[in-house]
Amino acid sequence: MIKELAEIDIKPGHEQAFEDAARQAMRLFLGSQGCLAFRIHRSIEQPSRYRMFVEWETIEDHMVEFRNSDAFLTWRKLCGPHFQSPPRVEHLQIIIDSDRDPVEPGPAIERLVIEG
Repeated sequence: MIKELAEIDIKPGHEQAFEDAARQAMRLFLGSQGCLAFRIHRSIEQPSRYRMFVEWETIEDHMVEFRNSDAFLTWRKLCGPHFQSPPRVEHLQIIIDSDRDPVEPGPAIERLVIEG
């Protein structure tokens, strides 16, 4: 599984319009080959900054199948007018996951001492 992370800065004042458009666009992602999940998070500290997380079976499902589809064009048509700048996109692999990796029993760390 591959996670797509897109950091998206929205034009100030367009936050609600972007969120409405992204809700419509969610079906475009979820209906695409290899798309497993779609989430958008909004920054508390920077309310015009969003992070979109999309889980894909393979990187090709995103970069070839989705990026060359009508669904991608529709996504950009819906959400693109609200972008302050083009989204910054990268692909991630999960290395450590508390949902999947059991925690080994061991002594609890009661305090951390930092020497400097």
